[in-house]
Amino acid sequence: HAMTDLTICPVRTPDDIAEATRLTWAFFDATRKRFPEMSADADAYIITNNVAGKLARFTDHYAPPNGECLLARLDGAAVGTLMLQPHSDGVCEMNRMFVDPKARGHGIGRKLCLALLQSARDLGYARMRLDTLRQMTEALTLYRSVGFAEVSEPLAFGADHPQAVQMLITL
Repeated sequence: HAMTDLTICPVRTPDDIAEATRLTWAFFDATRKRFPEMSADADAYIITNNVAGKLARFTDHYAPPNGECLLARLDGAAVGTLMLQPHSDGVCEMNRMFVDPKARGHGIGRKLCLALLQSARDLGYARMRLDTLRQMTEALTLYRSVGFAEVSEPLAFGADHPQAVQMLITL
């Protein structure tokens, strides 16, 4: 259907938090479905990174002054999310870009990405990093198109995985 009303805004209200949490779990479900061979890796990531605990204390992790979460709504329905967390001094990390498959093809991922880069600048970060999987070809294309470049040093849990790709951008 034709895109009518797309909004991207920071997650602040309890309803926004509930939608962002729902979309985060949908991200992991979609990853397992698309890459069944990665299910154990996804489960390990969820545990190692305390995903459930962080989501339960959402604003401690995904709100200023250190973090952020953006929510994309299409005609009022929450269809996409993207998170920012502190990584190291002056460096933040982009996490868990997800756009509902029913809402893909409208450039929502790109708009989330560009908005999050601006959020990182506004929060005073100098650089943003991310890691993704070699199989995530659409994501890799998007990240490169907004200025991310691959780096060789392992930066996160699972970075030694043969399919892991680390990327960095100067803000």
